Amino acid sequence: MSQKNDMVENILDIELKMFLTVSTRQKASCQEDPDSFKRTRRAQFLTWAEDTLKSYLNDLQTAEKDSVNLMTQKYARMDNLIPTLNDNPLIEKITKIQFKWQKKMFLKYPCFMGRGRSLSSEEDTAFQTSFETYLRGELETYSGETLTCLYKDVTDHLEKDESMTERLYFCMVEEYGYKSLDEAEEVAKKRME
Repeated sequence: MSQKNDMVENILDIELKMFLTVSTRQKASCQEDPDSFKRTRRAQFLTWAEDTLKSYLNDLQTAEKDSVNLMTQKYARMDNLIPTLNDNPLIEKITKIQFKWQKKMFLKYPCFMGRGRSLSSEEDTAFQTSFETYLRGELETYSGETLTCLYKDVTDHLEKDESMTERLYFCMVEEYGYKSLDEAEEVAKKRME
């Protein structure tokens, strides 16, 4: 196993421990299915550079040492139960770019993407949190160093005209046995018919 994969697995182990103890208004389906949680989160982390992973792993280990549950904080922010945790300007910059990438995914793969979170915080309800709100809540739990590293990842991909979001979803569908996002879209489309 590579150093990057080792870091991803360490991150997943700590996150899952934290996640399973989160009390939310609506129990997350991933809490009932830890393997699904790991698949989804793994796909995200596989798009990150090693420096970003190293920094986030440090965030998690520090939080664990200090008895802070970053997953509880994330979900509390998503549900607007606590005030802003972090007002680093990189949060809005990252959100803006990733929102555009997510929107392109909705346009390119409407059936596949229609099965997940809605896109905009304007679509939030008491029972459904949008991608935008979820992302902001998560980013607020990251340290300044992790945000700086992640912003570098995002801008590096942007400069190459690559979408980290499309890569994330490709990694995710691959974990479920699909050969491509197009194949996952076709299957989702047939299920809707």
